[in-house]
Amino acid sequence: MREDERFEIERAYDLLPHVVGASWASIYFRLNKIKNPTVQEFRDKVAEYFSALERLGQYLPDNEQFLPIKSYIRSRHDVEIRKILDGENPEVEKRYKRYIDYG
Repeated sequence: MREDERFEIERAYDLLPHVVGASWASIYFRLNKIKNPTVQEFRDKVAEYFSALERLGQYLPDNEQFLPIKSYIRSRHDVEIRKILDGENPEVEKRYKRYIDYG
């Protein structure tokens, strides 16, 4: 698969973990009046909400021309979940610190 064929998916996965996952996690903790979740609780909640996006890849057709991008999406999704849970996504970590400071 050429790089230009996966460009948009790469950009989406650069943003979605913190824009969707961390935003929804922050809302969850805020509305439940949990002011000081542990960093791992926050990461787990981010991963939970981010995981809901995995279904988006299923909307692409199951024909041969889409198989490479669907495989890339599954792989990239798994990598992003691991990075969230291991504290390796700097934007999610930044969102956690911001929530703790300003929650």
